[in-house]
Amino acid sequence: MTWGEATSEESAPVSRPDSGGEHAELRRGLEAVLMVVDQPATEIDLARAFDRSVGEISDTLEELSREYTEQGRGFDLRHVADGWRFYTRPEHADIVEHFLKEGQEVRLTQAALETLAVVAYRQPVARGRVSAVRGVNCDGVMRTLVLRGLIEETGQDPESGALLFRTTNYFLDRLGLRSLDELPDLAPFLPDDIEGIDDTGERTT
Repeated sequence: MTWGEATSEESAPVSRPDSGGEHAELRRGLEAVLMVVDQPATEIDLARAFDRSVGEISDTLEELSREYTEQGRGFDLRHVADGWRFYTRPEHADIVEHFLKEGQEVRLTQAALETLAVVAYRQPVARGRVSAVRGVNCDGVMRTLVLRGLIEETGQDPESGALLFRTTNYFLDRLGLRSLDELPDLAPFLPDDIEGIDDTGERTT
């Protein structure tokens, strides 16, 4: 063996802890969290949640985004508005819209009907308050109702800045109503103390 040549032991990879397993777990965890966020999640918030460095979170998110594109997935992981979030790829927008607005138009789930009722009787109302009335997170259902054209954004709350929602003319058309005044008298069955709940769903009193 000449000077400078390495033995097989010296040239073999150095054994390290199961960083691959930890990295795979981080990837899965990020996917799980980003699947349910309503607003783009910042790298700093994700780093705090996973107790990892911002750099590691950033690199992993870039890695996932790149892989989804290379694999031709129907969804995309994008960095927008200082945060990360899953989006449907533009080339599939038509079929997604058709599914939500046409294929599912005949029936709404019980959760969607309940959420729509809260918006109809409490409008304009923020998502946090809708969730407080129903006792569950309604972000996904609200997005579906927006996509189906039954509710829409109508500005922001001047105090909290939360987006407010109201029903649309399409909603009235589907129910055969001329105005909201013709809605059945269901308001008494909704909680009266909703005014004590802020737009994030937290009680203020």
